[in-house]
Amino acid sequence: MRPFQRIAVEDISQVGEARRAGQALALELRFGEEAGGRLAVAVTELGTNLVRHAGGGALLLGVVEGGIEVLSLDRGPGMDIERCLRDGYSTAGTAGNGLGAVRRLARHFAAFSQPGGGTVLRARFEHEAGAPPAVLPGFSIAGLGLASPGERVCGDGWGLRTHEGRTLLLMADGLGHGPEAAEAADLALDLFQRARAAAPALMLEDSHASMRSTRGAAVAIASLGDSGPVVFAGVGNIVGRLISGVSDKTLLSQPGTLGVQIRRLQDCVYDWPEHALLVMHSDGIATRWSLAEVPGLLQCEPMLIAAWILRDHSRGRDDATIVVVRRH
Repeated sequence: MRPFQRIAVEDISQVGEARRAGQALALELRFGEEAGGRLAVAVTELGTNLVRHAGGGALLLGVVEGGIEVLSLDRGPGMDIERCLRDGYSTAGTAGNGLGAVRRLARHFAAFSQPGGGTVLRARFEHEAGAPPAVLPGFSIAGLGLASPGERVCGDGWGLRTHEGRTLLLMADGLGHGPEAAEAADLALDLFQRARAAAPALMLEDSHASMRSTRGAAVAIASLGDSGPVVFAGVGNIVGRLISGVSDKTLLSQPGTLGVQIRRLQDCVYDWPEHALLVMHSDGIATRWSLAEVPGLLQCEPMLIAAWILRDHSRGRDDATIVVVRRH
């Protein structure tokens, strides 16, 4: 999965930079003139809103299966989402058509806001002739990653595959950051996709020797069914948690580095409580976070949850990747 581009929007002059970045992605994906125009207008509106209403923030632009995701993140005063989506409503003396227009232009739109805690907005744009994104029956899954500041590639990666009726999720964090870290993460993902085994611990152990050609990586695999528990194995500092409004369970990884040194690994089985989310992230995101003070967020779609956690808990000095899974 490609990392998202992060564009700080603290001043109106930076809105143009975000628009040009969106246009470049649209050109790369061969969006037609109409689809590219919708994306450019939406990025401009979201960036302008960040400056005028939130005191600044950031836009994240990412290429995902089936299209382009635009995420708007701020720590402003928050907003009444439903009122702001109505054309004609404005708190800054403008025409008040911006947010409603973004919703109409996007293939998919979602938002979450907390009074005094800021806002996260998501708008998805797709190629006119492109196929819709693949859907895994029984799950809603979203992930996003950012490269370490100053790097062009991300040393983290994540991937999905199905095997014998189960969904397997891998996250890898190459040691350090930059091209060599990305090489390690990419190889871990390639080995994961080609593995014959389905047990997470065995898949990791089978990959260990091949990973010796890289600097090594922290890697974890979760095996998910449409019912029943999570089977999890990990080596290194990939964080896994099952969280709901009443529980918060950490999934344990063993010390070591895949491709460098590991102990004998074993699968751990965890009950997946009803309504709980699975969250996995790299160590570019701080581990001691809680959503207890953000009422309503856990009921949102996974992309908004992932963006909120990344916004508030990214360490800002390393690659950072997060995946959120909801089981229906």
